[in-house]
Amino acid sequence: MEVLDPATGRPLPSDAIQRVLFVANSVHVYNIPPMVPGKGHVAASWTADDGKRQIFTARLRVIETAIPVSGSPDAEENVKTDIALEDASNGSLFAAAPYTAPAVVEPVSDSSRFFALRVQDEAGRKATLGIGFEERSEAFDFGVSLQEAQKTLGWGNQGAQSGKKPAAVERKDSAEKRDLSLKEGETITINLPGRFGRRKPEPPPQSSNDVLSSFSLPPPPSGSSGILPPPPSASSVRAKRLSAQNLGFDDGKFGEFA
Repeated sequence: MEVLDPATGRPLPSDAIQRVLFVANSVHVYNIPPMVPGKGHVAASWTADDGKRQIFTARLRVIETAIPVSGSPDAEENVKTDIALEDASNGSLFAAAPYTAPAVVEPVSDSSRFFALRVQDEAGRKATLGIGFEERSEAFDFGVSLQEAQKTLGWGNQGAQSGKKPAAVERKDSAEKRDLSLKEGETITINLPGRFGRRKPEPPPQSSNDVLSSFSLPPPPSGSSGILPPPPSASSVRAKRLSAQNLGFDDGKFGEFA
Protein backbone atom coordinates (compact mmCIF):
# COMPACT_ATOMS: atom_id res chain seq x y z
CA MET A 1 0.00 0.00 0.00
CA GLU A 2 1.36 3.41 -0.96
CA VAL A 3 2.19 5.73 1.92
CA LEU A 4 1.22 9.38 1.36
CA ASP A 5 2.48 12.50 3.06
CA PRO A 6 -0.47 13.77 5.12
CA ALA A 7 0.59 17.39 4.64
CA THR A 8 1.02 17.31 0.86
CA GLY A 9 -0.68 14.15 -0.36
CA ARG A 10 2.46 13.10 -2.20
CA PRO A 11 3.90 9.57 -2.03
CA LEU A 12 6.54 8.80 0.60
CA PRO A 13 9.42 6.29 0.40
CA SER A 14 8.42 2.67 0.71
CA ASP A 15 10.25 2.28 4.03
CA ALA A 16 8.38 5.17 5.65
CA ILE A 17 6.24 4.26 8.66
CA GLN A 18 3.07 6.06 9.71
CA ARG A 19 1.18 5.89 12.96
CA VAL A 20 -2.25 7.43 13.56
CA LEU A 21 -2.35 8.99 17.03
CA PHE A 22 -5.93 10.29 16.93
CA VAL A 23 -9.02 10.27 14.70
CA ALA A 24 -12.25 12.28 15.02
CA ASN A 25 -14.83 11.79 12.26
CA SER A 26 -16.89 14.91 12.91
CA VAL A 27 -14.99 18.14 13.60
CA HIS A 28 -16.44 21.55 12.74
CA VAL A 29 -14.11 23.92 10.90
CA TYR A 30 -14.54 27.70 11.25
CA ASN A 31 -13.23 30.81 9.55
CA ILE A 32 -12.29 32.73 12.69
CA PRO A 33 -11.57 36.43 13.31
CA PRO A 34 -8.16 37.65 14.53
CA MET A 35 -7.21 36.93 18.13
CA VAL A 36 -8.33 39.52 20.66
CA PRO A 37 -5.31 41.03 22.50
CA GLY A 38 -5.37 40.09 26.16
CA LYS A 39 -8.22 37.59 25.71
CA GLY A 40 -6.94 35.11 23.14
CA HIS A 41 -9.32 33.25 20.88
CA VAL A 42 -12.99 33.28 21.88
CA ALA A 43 -15.14 30.46 20.52
CA ALA A 44 -18.39 32.28 21.26
CA SER A 45 -17.70 34.62 18.35
CA TRP A 46 -17.23 31.65 16.00
CA THR A 47 -20.60 30.09 16.63
CA ALA A 48 -22.57 33.37 16.67
CA ASP A 49 -24.70 34.64 13.77
CA ASP A 50 -26.32 31.24 13.15
CA GLY A 51 -23.02 29.54 12.34
CA LYS A 52 -22.10 31.78 9.39
CA ARG A 53 -18.40 31.31 10.15
CA GLN A 54 -18.53 27.52 9.90
CA ILE A 55 -16.90 26.26 6.69
CA PHE A 56 -17.74 22.56 6.79
CA THR A 57 -17.46 19.41 8.93
CA ALA A 58 -14.23 17.46 8.45
CA ARG A 59 -12.46 14.37 9.65
CA LEU A 60 -9.41 15.18 11.77
CA ARG A 61 -6.39 12.90 12.04
CA VAL A 62 -3.12 13.29 13.96
CA ILE A 63 -0.51 11.30 12.03
CA GLU A 64 3.09 10.57 12.96
CA THR A 65 5.44 9.80 10.06
CA ALA A 66 8.94 8.32 10.39
CA ILE A 67 11.22 8.34 7.35
CA PRO A 68 14.58 6.53 7.69
CA VAL A 69 17.62 8.58 6.71
CA SER A 70 19.42 6.83 3.88
CA GLY A 71 23.06 6.01 4.59
CA SER A 72 22.84 6.80 8.29
CA PRO A 73 25.03 4.41 10.35
CA ASP A 74 22.91 4.94 13.48
CA ALA A 75 19.58 4.16 11.76
CA GLU A 76 18.31 7.70 12.29
CA GLU A 77 14.80 8.66 11.28
CA ASN A 78 13.19 11.95 10.34
CA VAL A 79 10.04 12.05 12.45
CA LYS A 80 7.26 14.55 12.01
CA THR A 81 3.66 14.94 13.11
CA ASP A 82 0.83 16.45 11.02
CA ILE A 83 -2.75 17.37 11.81
CA ALA A 84 -4.84 16.71 8.72
CA LEU A 85 -8.36 17.99 8.00
CA GLU A 86 -9.92 15.69 5.42
CA ASP A 87 -13.20 15.18 3.66
CA ALA A 88 -14.89 12.39 5.59
CA SER A 89 -16.67 11.07 2.48
CA ASN A 90 -13.67 10.50 0.19
CA GLY A 91 -10.60 11.20 2.34
CA SER A 92 -9.32 14.10 0.22
CA LEU A 93 -7.12 16.59 2.03
CA PHE A 94 -8.68 19.95 2.85
CA ALA A 95 -5.92 21.50 5.00
CA ALA A 96 -2.93 20.31 7.00
CA ALA A 97 -1.09 21.72 9.99
CA PRO A 98 2.52 20.53 10.41
CA TYR A 99 2.95 20.20 14.17
CA THR A 100 6.31 21.97 14.44
CA ALA A 101 5.64 23.91 17.66
CA PRO A 102 3.10 23.88 20.49
CA ALA A 103 1.73 27.22 19.22
CA VAL A 104 0.32 25.44 16.14
CA VAL A 105 -2.64 24.39 18.32
CA GLU A 106 -3.97 26.97 20.77
CA PRO A 107 -6.94 26.43 23.11
CA VAL A 108 -9.63 29.08 23.31
CA SER A 109 -10.38 31.02 26.47
CA ASP A 110 -14.06 30.12 26.87
CA SER A 111 -14.37 26.42 25.98
CA SER A 112 -12.52 23.13 26.25
CA ARG A 113 -13.92 21.78 22.94
CA PHE A 114 -12.58 24.46 20.58
CA PHE A 115 -9.05 25.16 19.34
CA ALA A 116 -7.31 27.52 16.95
CA LEU A 117 -5.31 25.56 14.36
CA ARG A 118 -2.56 27.10 12.22
CA VAL A 119 -2.60 25.36 8.83
CA GLN A 120 0.01 25.65 6.07
CA ASP A 121 0.05 24.82 2.38
CA GLU A 122 2.91 23.55 0.19
CA ALA A 123 4.02 27.11 -0.64
CA GLY A 124 4.48 27.90 3.05
CA ARG A 125 1.46 30.19 3.34
CA LYS A 126 -0.22 30.03 6.74
CA ALA A 127 -3.75 30.63 7.98
CA THR A 128 -5.53 30.11 11.28
CA LEU A 129 -8.74 28.09 11.33
CA GLY A 130 -11.01 27.22 14.21
CA ILE A 131 -11.93 23.62 15.01
CA GLY A 132 -14.62 22.41 17.39
CA PHE A 133 -15.31 18.92 18.73
CA GLU A 134 -18.83 17.77 19.46
CA GLU A 135 -17.78 15.88 22.61
CA ARG A 136 -15.41 16.96 25.39
CA SER A 137 -13.96 13.45 25.51
CA GLU A 138 -12.80 13.83 21.90
CA ALA A 139 -11.18 17.17 22.69
CA PHE A 140 -9.41 15.58 25.67
CA ASP A 141 -8.11 12.69 23.55
CA PHE A 142 -6.92 15.20 20.97
CA GLY A 143 -4.84 16.98 23.64
CA VAL A 144 -3.39 13.67 24.84
CA SER A 145 -2.29 12.77 21.30
CA LEU A 146 -0.48 16.11 21.02
CA GLN A 147 1.35 15.43 24.29
CA GLU A 148 2.45 12.06 22.97
CA ALA A 149 3.68 13.73 19.78
CA GLN A 150 5.71 16.22 21.82
CA LYS A 151 7.45 13.37 23.64
CA THR A 152 8.23 11.61 20.37
CA LEU A 153 9.65 14.79 18.85
CA GLY A 154 11.76 15.31 21.98
CA TRP A 155 10.60 18.84 22.67
CA GLY A 156 11.35 18.37 26.36
CA ASN A 157 15.11 18.06 25.66
CA GLN A 158 17.43 20.88 24.69
CA GLY A 159 18.25 21.03 21.03
CA ALA A 160 15.95 18.12 20.20
CA GLN A 161 13.53 19.96 17.90
CA SER A 162 15.37 18.96 14.75
CA GLY A 163 12.91 16.11 14.21
CA LYS A 164 15.55 13.39 14.07
CA LYS A 165 14.95 10.34 16.17
CA PRO A 166 17.74 7.74 16.43
CA ALA A 167 15.80 4.50 16.50
CA ALA A 168 18.76 2.41 17.69
CA VAL A 169 19.90 4.75 20.45
CA GLU A 170 18.07 2.94 23.24
CA ARG A 171 19.34 -0.46 22.14
CA LYS A 172 22.85 0.89 21.77
CA ASP A 173 22.82 2.57 25.16
CA SER A 174 21.54 -0.53 26.91
CA ALA A 175 24.27 -2.63 25.31
CA GLU A 176 27.01 -0.18 26.26
CA LYS A 177 26.02 0.19 29.90
CA ARG A 178 28.83 -0.64 32.26
CA ASP A 179 28.54 -3.80 34.32
CA LEU A 180 29.00 -2.61 37.91
CA SER A 181 28.21 -5.95 39.55
CA LEU A 182 30.82 -7.59 41.79
CA LYS A 183 32.81 -10.39 40.25
CA GLU A 184 33.73 -13.52 42.19
CA GLY A 185 36.39 -12.78 44.80
CA GLU A 186 35.94 -8.99 44.71
CA THR A 187 35.19 -7.06 47.91
CA ILE A 188 34.14 -3.55 48.81
CA THR A 189 35.61 -1.49 51.66
CA ILE A 190 33.19 0.94 53.25
CA ASN A 191 34.25 3.68 55.66
CA LEU A 192 31.39 4.45 58.02
CA PRO A 193 31.47 7.76 59.92
CA GLY A 194 30.36 8.25 63.53
CA ARG A 195 30.86 5.75 66.30
CA PHE A 196 32.18 3.07 63.93
CA GLY A 197 35.20 5.17 62.99
CA ARG A 198 38.46 5.48 64.88
CA ARG A 199 38.34 7.55 68.01
CA LYS A 200 40.71 10.45 68.34
CA PRO A 201 43.03 10.31 71.43
CA GLU A 202 41.79 12.54 74.23
CA PRO A 203 44.24 15.19 75.51
CA PRO A 204 45.66 14.63 79.09
CA PRO A 205 43.88 16.55 81.90
CA GLN A 206 45.49 19.81 82.91
CA SER A 207 46.70 20.35 86.49
CA SER A 208 45.66 23.31 88.65
CA ASN A 209 49.09 24.92 88.23
CA ASP A 210 48.78 24.72 84.47
CA VAL A 211 45.33 26.31 84.67
CA LEU A 212 46.55 29.16 86.88
CA SER A 213 49.58 29.70 84.72
CA SER A 214 47.32 30.42 81.82
CA PHE A 215 46.07 33.56 83.60
CA SER A 216 48.33 36.66 83.79
CA LEU A 217 48.29 38.41 87.20
CA PRO A 218 49.07 42.16 87.43
CA PRO A 219 52.46 43.07 89.05
CA PRO A 220 52.57 44.44 92.65
CA PRO A 221 52.60 48.25 93.17
CA SER A 222 56.02 49.93 92.84
CA GLY A 223 57.96 50.74 96.05
CA SER A 224 56.40 47.99 98.14
CA SER A 225 57.72 44.60 98.87
CA GLY A 226 54.28 43.10 99.06
CA ILE A 227 54.75 42.09 102.82
CA LEU A 228 52.78 43.83 105.66
CA PRO A 229 54.86 45.38 108.51
CA PRO A 230 54.79 43.50 111.88
CA PRO A 231 52.63 44.92 114.77
CA PRO A 232 54.41 47.12 117.40
CA SER A 233 55.80 45.38 120.49
CA ALA A 234 54.67 46.11 124.08
CA SER A 235 58.04 47.73 124.99
CA SER A 236 57.81 50.23 122.18
CA VAL A 237 54.26 51.18 123.22
CA ARG A 238 55.39 51.69 126.88
CA ALA A 239 58.33 53.86 125.77
CA LYS A 240 56.06 56.04 123.70
CA ARG A 241 53.70 56.43 126.69
CA LEU A 242 56.57 57.53 129.05
CA SER A 243 57.85 60.02 126.52
CA ALA A 244 54.39 61.61 126.42
CA GLN A 245 54.37 62.04 130.24
CA ASN A 246 57.80 63.65 130.11
CA LEU A 247 56.43 66.19 127.68
CA GLY A 248 53.75 67.24 130.20
CA PHE A 249 50.77 65.27 128.90
CA ASP A 250 48.50 63.44 131.36
CA ASP A 251 45.88 60.95 130.24
CA GLY A 252 43.87 61.34 133.45
CA LYS A 253 41.28 58.89 134.61
CA PHE A 254 39.16 59.29 131.52
CA GLY A 255 41.93 59.99 129.14
CA GLU A 256 41.37 63.82 129.06
CA PHE A 257 44.20 66.26 128.59
CA ALA A 258 45.07 68.72 131.54
